[in-house]
Amino acid sequence: MLSQLGHVLVNFVDSVIVGHIGKVPLAAVGVGVSTTSVLLVLGVGLSMGSVPLVAAADGRRNLPELGRLLVASVWTNALVGLGLAGLGQLVPLLLPLLGQPPEVVVLAGPWVRVISLSLFPLMVFQGFRMFAEGLGLTRQAMWLSVLGNVLNGLLCYALVYGRWGAPELGLMGSAWATLLARTLMAGAMAAYVLRAPRLRAERAAVASWWAAGPTIRRIADLGMPIGVQMALEVGAFGLSLLMAGWLGVTPEAAHKVAIDVASMTYMAASGIAAAATIRVGNLRGAGDLPAARRAGFAAYWLTFAFMGIMGLLLISTRHVVPYIYISDPQVVAQAATLLLIAALFQVSDGLQVVGLGALRGLEDVKVPSVVALLAYWVVALPVGYFLGFKLHLGAPGVWTGLLVGLTIVAIVLLLRFRRQTRLDFAPVPLADVRRQEPIAAQ
Repeated sequence: MLSQLGHVLVNFVDSVIVGHIGKVPLAAVGVGVSTTSVLLVLGVGLSMGSVPLVAAADGRRNLPELGRLLVASVWTNALVGLGLAGLGQLVPLLLPLLGQPPEVVVLAGPWVRVISLSLFPLMVFQGFRMFAEGLGLTRQAMWLSVLGNVLNGLLCYALVYGRWGAPELGLMGSAWATLLARTLMAGAMAAYVLRAPRLRAERAAVASWWAAGPTIRRIADLGMPIGVQMALEVGAFGLSLLMAGWLGVTPEAAHKVAIDVASMTYMAASGIAAAATIRVGNLRGAGDLPAARRAGFAAYWLTFAFMGIMGLLLISTRHVVPYIYISDPQVVAQAATLLLIAALFQVSDGLQVVGLGALRGLEDVKVPSVVALLAYWVVALPVGYFLGFKLHLGAPGVWTGLLVGLTIVAIVLLLRFRRQTRLDFAPVPLADVRRQEPIAAQ
């Protein structure tokens, strides 16, 4: 959970520090994050394709396969990172076409160019991290995420305000801070995987540091649908921010505050989902489908409890939290209203992401991507646009549409996981059916 939170805590720190400059810079960061986040989660999702493969191979203790997966994970993510960093340089050309306030677009363009460069070291970090997490080694990435965020916060403060002898770069300081912090995180994660005694056997199984094409294709076959699904979801939330921008700078800044808070609880739940992927994939690889089913539902119950508590916490603090970002009374009032809606969709948001995680452990990724496409882009966004602009409910109407979409995804994925893990169904081939037969008989 802490490792997953690391991705959004970067944006949280940037937003808090930049927000005290004014609402226009805060809105600019919001536009920049909403456009580049699609690229970020596309890459992060693709990197997750290696996790169920590593977990299953570890369940069988297939060391040659683990060696191939280590090399392929690093190469795949590094190449994807280069591509995403390049695509990010083109995003500023699209910003004037999105109907945002001109003063926001002027500030967002340069910020996007620099933040996009940080996608390369981030993906290198992910390549090593996903291999380690597939083996159940999650604490190392957690500590690196924590330290990376502390470093990012210090650098951001120094470069935005010109403290401790650093140049005063204003809004751009937050982008340069993120680039530096992510570069150091990538180096540290690589050093752990390549030097840790715990991974000596896996490294010894590496026959060549040139990646095998078939292994890369296996990672891509699983990772691409995950990345597309995540991009569709984040893209829907990003478009909702652009819709808020059509209403003016104040609604856009309020949306940015509320989406930051909701993203933190979501990423915490996605940490439980990542654990579900590892446990379900490992147990499936070992041929124990009933235990894989229990692990998935344990993740469901844990998420239900956690997100329920987060929803109550948001309801009770919705008038206080916005002041962490900005003191503008209009922005604070609108953000408080949006946080109330965010509180209502906490459980749905958590259950849909843990459903995705559990199904990834079964290597079931394509159908969930289609579900996400239909729920977010065919239902949530049109409903949000109708409520927000046709019924003149504004940003709260847009967010209500998101609530509807998240709830649909949560229900459909829960039903699918129940079906996919039934012993009389079991469409996913198990690595060792001999282990399942006595369990099924009992």
